[in-house]
Amino acid sequence: MTHPTTDRGSALKWFKSSYSTNDGPECVEVAFAPSTVHIRDSKRHRSPQLTIGPEQWSAFVSYATGR
Repeated sequence: MTHPTTDRGSALKWFKSSYSTNDGPECVEVAFAPSTVHIRDSKRHRSPQLTIGPEQWSAFVSYATGR
């Protein structure tokens, strides 16, 4: 298994969504690097991950929160 790293080579620090529960179906984790945002399913760490830029992340959060 590979462990994604930041642009500087250190391991990513994953954060679970505050809307996720330990036993619920919606479990999302996010890790922030200087030039990318990494998104994965917290129950399936080995599954494919989505990597986007900070601008796209900001647009998504604005859309998702209705701000």
